Amino acid sequence: MARRRKDRDMKDIVIVGGGYVGLSVAVAVKKAAPHLEIELMEAAPEHIWEKDERASAIIAAAINMLKTLELWDEIKDHAQPINEMIVTDSETGEPVKPVFLTFGERGEASDPFAYMIPNVAMVRALRRAADTLGITIRHDAAVTDFSAEGGHAKLTLADGEEIATRLVVACDGVRSRLRDMAGIKTVKFDYGQSGIVTTVAHERPHNGRAEEHFLPAGPFAILPLTGNRSSLVWTERTEDAQRLVDSDDMVFEAELERRFGHHLGKLTLAGGRRAFPLGLTLSRSFIAPRLALAGDAAHGIHPISGQGLNLGFKDVAALAQTIVEADRNGLDIGALDTLERYQRWRRFDTVRMGMTTDVLNRLFSNDIGPLRMARDFGLGVVDRMPRLKRYFIEEASGRTARDLPKLLAGEPL
Repeated sequence: MARRRKDRDMKDIVIVGGGYVGLSVAVAVKKAAPHLEIELMEAAPEHIWEKDERASAIIAAAINMLKTLELWDEIKDHAQPINEMIVTDSETGEPVKPVFLTFGERGEASDPFAYMIPNVAMVRALRRAADTLGITIRHDAAVTDFSAEGGHAKLTLADGEEIATRLVVACDGVRSRLRDMAGIKTVKFDYGQSGIVTTVAHERPHNGRAEEHFLPAGPFAILPLTGNRSSLVWTERTEDAQRLVDSDDMVFEAELERRFGHHLGKLTLAGGRRAFPLGLTLSRSFIAPRLALAGDAAHGIHPISGQGLNLGFKDVAALAQTIVEADRNGLDIGALDTLERYQRWRRFDTVRMGMTTDVLNRLFSNDIGPLRMARDFGLGVVDRMPRLKRYFIEEASGRTARDLPKLLAGEPL
């Protein structure tokens, strides 16, 4: 079937948002369908991404995608495999934190179920791939209006320029303006918590072990980076988190040490610190006429499971496959019936993960005695069931899902 013709001045795809998800959609589609004209709009200045000091836990299925897109060779030297994970439940400042659950130490997985990767390394590799593929990236290009008119969408930029395109992909974050412009409603809940993100150096090696300490204010995650360094995601009540971020280094390090402990030796801050508000945001629809939401624009979840960015990469794999296969079959890539396949593919999994993280956060972010005893008993039971632990690891790795998109299975589009 012949491909649908488009006006000469109309783009095939305009992606709004130049982070990992937006860049990944652009690279994945362009590699499989080089004839499609793709333009990426980024409201931020050109080099702002180079200041991002955060790192992300990337599951094995998403690593498959990075390998298939030929990005892994550039990233892998910066990636730290997570070889083991322990879960504790304790009071803040307890000198000994009892371990209730362990993963990886007795060979539950044959290879790492996740890697810690600096965000800068991922974005750098994606931008180089985008340049090589001829994808146009425009900076300081804020979108102020969106409309869908029959066979195309129209975007208006802050400088008054209008752009026509067959499909808009909104990757503009959890406070997505495009989502609001399209009239897509959301389910929202503010946890009253903030996640403090920072990096520390320590004397002793971590040996690739991640730790999740459930404390009364919320989870405190220690995630291994290359060298004797770890990335921290430290959940506190919002007012306490901001006070800690604004405090001097001596106060911050003292509070950090109370939660981190001394098992890795002396700690020193190895980067800046920032606090991000935590909440649950689920879009009621992932699509609208000529528009698809992906990444945080479609969903924002609690970091308790480390799945936020991975949900975005799952969106990338499903959306890219939907677009490429529709184009090969001569279908309109921006039509609602085409985009409906993407929504069916991703919406249930996203809602399930959002609800799971919500329940986990409510269950563990408290110090209610009977509830604490029940959850610790449950963790202990799971720790004594190797088959169940293997199942959880495979689920966390993203490799066991039914109808897995090709990129997540390591197959090219």
